[in-house]
Amino acid sequence: MRVVVGLGNPGRRYTRTRHNMGFLLLDHLARRFRAKREEDHGSYRVAWADVSGERVALLRPLTFMNLSGDALVVFPESREAGPEGHLILLDDVWLPFGTMRFRTQGGAGGHHGLLSVLERLGTESVPRLRLGIGGGDLEELHEHVLAGFNPEEEAALDPWLTRAGEGVRTFLVEGADAAMSRYNG
Repeated sequence: MRVVVGLGNPGRRYTRTRHNMGFLLLDHLARRFRAKREEDHGSYRVAWADVSGERVALLRPLTFMNLSGDALVVFPESREAGPEGHLILLDDVWLPFGTMRFRTQGGAGGHHGLLSVLERLGTESVPRLRLGIGGGDLEELHEHVLAGFNPEEEAALDPWLTRAGEGVRTFLVEGADAAMSRYNG
């Protein structure tokens, strides 16, 4: 059992914003893995997929970014998977747009959604995929993460999601070391 958790904010206003990279990649993975239709459970939605014979939950917290970990507490399979059985998908302002970085543990790095997940799971040993959205040096960081993509970013988004999807599949099938060596950077 694996749980892939896309972090983002629910609602149309946030659909194609930088802060919703986790949701965007989760949508891509649902199509790629031919997941069953999402089931709504109030504080989260989940779609189920089979990835090389392993049952994978594609989990979308609906608790808004800063409370993302609350959804994991009520998702029954989260306990079964354990912290190391999760893969958290999130945006990262400190990485250049279009880059990605797999990690198996570490702090939240200022990301409130990841902080909520780590606190609720009770450990920093939670695998994650950080998706670079740039902007870490901007004064108006809040506006940057909640803004839509500029034309250049929009043009690069689909190829990037495809590559990130390949990275997630590698992580799930071959392990963290294989994903980190091929896709980090």
